Amino acid sequence: MDRPTLIEFPSDFPLKIMGNAVPEFAQQVLAVVLSHAPDFDPASMEMRPSSGAKYLSLTCTVRATSQVQLDALYTELSAHPLVKVVL
Repeated sequence: MDRPTLIEFPSDFPLKIMGNAVPEFAQQVLAVVLSHAPDFDPASMEMRPSSGAKYLSLTCTVRATSQVQLDALYTELSAHPLVKVVL
């Protein structure tokens, strides 16, 4: 059963994912995003290092088709060992 949502689907939905700036961070986040949103264009991923370059912020705008899809994506990203925060 779908829970009520204020988002109309399909919708372009930006996700901000933050973690330690390690070489494999972006690739591993991309793999998770693509597993839930196969039409995501990897070239559209925005990357911003923190001022001290210790952390990396990634913005992925996915074409969300349902709340269930977004919930699953948030859950898997949040559980990933390299991910600190998902907004």
